[in-house]
Amino acid sequence: MASLDPQGDDVTESIRARGLTQTFGANRILAGLDLDIAPGEFVALLGRSGSGKTTLLRLLAGLDEPSGGNLVVAQPRTVVFQDPRLLPWKRTWENVVLGLPPQGARERAAAALAEVALDHRTDAWPLTLSGGEAQRAALARALVREPALLLLDEPFASLDALTRMRMHVLVEALWRKHRPAVLLVTHDVDEAISLADRVLVLDEGCIALDLHVGLSRPRSPAFAGFYDLRRALLAALGVEAHDDAPLEAFAAGI
Repeated sequence: MASLDPQGDDVTESIRARGLTQTFGANRILAGLDLDIAPGEFVALLGRSGSGKTTLLRLLAGLDEPSGGNLVVAQPRTVVFQDPRLLPWKRTWENVVLGLPPQGARERAAAALAEVALDHRTDAWPLTLSGGEAQRAALARALVREPALLLLDEPFASLDALTRMRMHVLVEALWRKHRPAVLLVTHDVDEAISLADRVLVLDEGCIALDLHVGLSRPRSPAFAGFYDLRRALLAALGVEAHDDAPLEAFAAGI
């Protein structure tokens, strides 16, 4: 059985996993994984399909229990999924404070929506929101809970390129202001390098690469060193990078 200690006695990390395993029948998805994420650290997680990214995130979110190992996760923790998961029969502000005490709820929701530039849509029904607006509402819902740990499960994957760029800027600004530890699960190598302090590559249930991103913010692929980081990550993902090939071609193998 796994040892789960949400209080984290004598532990300063926002996440500490030791020998974490997860099995489903005869399938071993996580194989003795070790992971540390410090308070306020922004970490991105890459991995090929089936590498265990979603399994790990579900364990960190408390949605599943591990089969074995030790896991300490800071509280409170919140998750933003690829699908905003807004309830269509509740207005935007009601979705933001769903499950929170009713006293002062609307004011808290309004403040959180203002932070994500969505205060003009406070009373809107979710089905009237654009994809980017719905995802900003989901982000406000996560941040209004003032999490010590923010888990992001490919939250920009369904957005168009321009909206995704705007979301990158917003998430970085909110992270700087609130300073939660962040774990971003993504398939986008450039996104990982642009946002994270560290980029991890998960392979066969273990961390195969832990890469420090030593670039100043805000970041651009034009930065010296960006290409070298990209190349190292693609190699760890089993994708051969060519100088004259578009990045989209690499993503097909991830």
